[in-house]
Amino acid sequence: MPAKAKAPTGRKLVIVESPAKSKSIAKYLGEGFDVDASVGHIRDLPQPSELPAELKKTSVGKFAVDVDNNFEPYYVVYPDKKKRVAELKAKLKQSDELFLATDADREGEAIAWHLLEVLKPTVPVHRMTFTEITQEGISRALENIRDLDTDLVDAQETRRVLDRLYGYEISPVLWRKVARGLSAGRVQSVATRLVVERERERMAFRSANYWDLAGTFTTEKSESFTAKLSQLDGKRVASGRDFDDKGQLVSGRNGSAVHLNEESATALAAALEGVPFAVTSVENKPYTRRPAAPFTTSTLQQEASRKLRWSSRSTMQVAQRLYENGYITYMRTDSVFLSNEAVTAARRQATELYGGEYVPNSPRLYKAKNDSAQEAHEAIRPAGDSFRRPQDVRSVLSADEFRLYELIWKRTVASQMADAKGSTATIRLAGSTAEGRQAEFSASGTVITFPGFMAAYEEGKDIDPQAAQEAEDERRLPQLVVKDGLKGSKIEATGHDTSPPARYTEASIVAELEKREIGRPSTYAPTISTIMDRGYVTKRGGALVPSWIAFSVIRLLEEHFAKYVDYEFTARLEDDLDEIAAGHVKRTDWLQRFYFGGDNLEGLAADVENLGEIDARAINSIEIADGIVLRVGKFGPYLEQVLPADAPEGTEPARANVPEDLAPDELTAEKARELMESTGPDERVLGVDPSTGRQIVAKDGRYGAYVTEVIEEPTEEELAALPVEYYKNGKPKPRKKPVKEKPRTGSLFKSMSLETVTLDDALKLLSLPRVLGTDAEGVEITAQNGRFGPYLKKGTDSRSLASEDEIFSTTLEQALEIYSQPKQRGARQAAAPLAEFGPDPVSEKNIVVKDGRFGPYITDGVTNITIPRDTTIEELTRERAIELLADKRARGPVKRGAKTTTTKSTATKSTAKSTAAKTTAAKTTAAKKPAAKKPATRSTSTSK
Repeated sequence: MPAKAKAPTGRKLVIVESPAKSKSIAKYLGEGFDVDASVGHIRDLPQPSELPAELKKTSVGKFAVDVDNNFEPYYVVYPDKKKRVAELKAKLKQSDELFLATDADREGEAIAWHLLEVLKPTVPVHRMTFTEITQEGISRALENIRDLDTDLVDAQETRRVLDRLYGYEISPVLWRKVARGLSAGRVQSVATRLVVERERERMAFRSANYWDLAGTFTTEKSESFTAKLSQLDGKRVASGRDFDDKGQLVSGRNGSAVHLNEESATALAAALEGVPFAVTSVENKPYTRRPAAPFTTSTLQQEASRKLRWSSRSTMQVAQRLYENGYITYMRTDSVFLSNEAVTAARRQATELYGGEYVPNSPRLYKAKNDSAQEAHEAIRPAGDSFRRPQDVRSVLSADEFRLYELIWKRTVASQMADAKGSTATIRLAGSTAEGRQAEFSASGTVITFPGFMAAYEEGKDIDPQAAQEAEDERRLPQLVVKDGLKGSKIEATGHDTSPPARYTEASIVAELEKREIGRPSTYAPTISTIMDRGYVTKRGGALVPSWIAFSVIRLLEEHFAKYVDYEFTARLEDDLDEIAAGHVKRTDWLQRFYFGGDNLEGLAADVENLGEIDARAINSIEIADGIVLRVGKFGPYLEQVLPADAPEGTEPARANVPEDLAPDELTAEKARELMESTGPDERVLGVDPSTGRQIVAKDGRYGAYVTEVIEEPTEEELAALPVEYYKNGKPKPRKKPVKEKPRTGSLFKSMSLETVTLDDALKLLSLPRVLGTDAEGVEITAQNGRFGPYLKKGTDSRSLASEDEIFSTTLEQALEIYSQPKQRGARQAAAPLAEFGPDPVSEKNIVVKDGRFGPYITDGVTNITIPRDTTIEELTRERAIELLADKRARGPVKRGAKTTTTKSTATKSTAKSTAAKTTAAKTTAAKKPAAKKPATRSTSTSK
């Protein structure tokens, strides 16, 4: 255990990450403390293109990491954080002590180290951590100040360097073989693979049809209940669980199940009508259900997705606000542990609200599934040693904050309450048809006799559609004994089709990643956001649907980088990072093995270097049906006919576009053939332009239908007739083809279509821009059609026209009249918002969706953000709109002009870490040249 630091004296500077957090902490610290914020990270690895020219040619140049010198990172201060750093330095000069109070996890420890490296304090430095921003939490933090944990810093830095090496080595392969702008990532690629594999299962799935019977059965006391056919002639009746993904019936435990089709089920139902039934068995079992553990980051995201319909990102943003304002404990944790104070508070509140019988005699203790769970060391719970009830904070929280606080409060209190008790009854009854067929029906029901924790909270579940279809409703059954007679009625046959595996939702993929121990709680929300922003995954309702480009990316990674998208391998990386955080493994040794190899294993560098030839066409092709493949092209996916081997050279295969809203599993062989057959000609010959003699055609292009003229290639005779050109020395120069003339083109108006456009229409379009005349100063005025609609142009002055037809009907006089009026920006009547979502919790201004120049966008009147391409207006929720606006605010205004890179040189880190105090690097003077700078290294102003 580190020695406790001396009691604080004089002026004390406390640095946290966010301004909101600094305001909350300041009111608990009192006089003598100045609280300020770093506003997140102050520096990071730059893009290699931003490195000084001298470093681009060194081993630092490829990654901004010196792979030949212990993988030392080259850090730079963010340009927009220079002012913030200067302000912190100025405050530090007026302080006698520095308290680094960043978050209590690896990332928070790394931010604290970066602050030390940049601020270079000469006063005593203390590390202060807390999991809740309350008077009790801050007081305990001051009593337990410590030194910087450089092992945690090493683990975080290793993660950052690892992700840089992984992404910068593998992503360029995707650019060359699939498409520009793609990226690979240690966790994002594995998450994408999960979504793609599930879609492959759905594509390979073949549905099976089966039938069952259900009827209403009445006792002698006129009590009725519903039961389903479970056995026929002693054999179990097949249900959806008895079929595999190929639609084949699989054997049950007691031999093959009886598969009823429509004909046999209908006949059996008719034969059982009016038949007497008797109870053959009654089973009663006690029912006990324990409460769920308090929230971790992942379970909070899952439950908020199920119950609030929120994305992981929205959940974390709202949780961040609750934490920073002192309502909940730290929200990035994989621990289910509750402090003694929290357990006492939960038990006391449960007793007050529900009674003593709802609280067990001893506190409940929970243990995380992952032994390495340590991030922040406590579960997510209401802050304080005494919990505030939801109704007590409703008036001070926004609607979203209240909903999430209430969820966390209920879960925490319920975790310390008694088990729910009850009983489960199963009744079996049988009857015989006139032909002697024995039919057994069964019914089950659960009766809760003591709700226990369920009085406060019940955990949501991700239910598979197949299971949901066959699940029995919990209901009360009548009291029956064996041989009791029953009357059956309304016995009906019902058909069912088996369902493919359910797609992942945000909740279920977070659960899957956690189950496989891939990534960390704090990475799940940004991982899901990344794979959606990259276009790998879109949302349909709540389901995650992969794009076709994701199929290409995952196929390339599976075939050529299998190790790096292997689930076990990725999980082991997290274990290794935990070992570094615990001080059991050296950062440099681990990175050396990962990148350069060791222990008879090749590293990432060798794997990339020895890739061999990759067939890009094969990677981007998926067979959909016999003779039809899907190609992932530069402009999106399309279907293409497979030409026979004896096809004449130069034969162009038939192609068809794939609708954007068609999910991969919906592109069946039948659908592919339908698209190929329904695709009309992508080119129509309209006729000949009488003025040029050139053929005019209409085509379907990437940006819609258009018309163009066909300019023929010059013949050999025409080339031979060209004049001979000479060099200056008089020697003849070989003839070259003349520069090809660019054909005229024109987009079809909205009122036109490829099938109906005429030659006259085309000639009008090709005549644009239409010259109307000149103004008094001789400046030409034209009417033309542009990307954003029809308009007039005079020099650099453009004026919109009301319709496309006015391009040909507007006269010079009308144009001059338009230009005689002052140019009005936004003079058109404002269109009604496409959607409204109420006030924003930050700006408190109304959030609306408008139709803008570049498509629909969200605005609160202060901040604007375009709706992502993976989200439709219909799918957009208030939470998602708030989330997007918050992201835009966090990024700040777009920087214009050239980027500048600022570096800070620090001392070289020793490869062997010592437990003795590490000295702060001597400051490099500004006069030194960039070539003399070294990558940033580990040093601290305090002893470990």
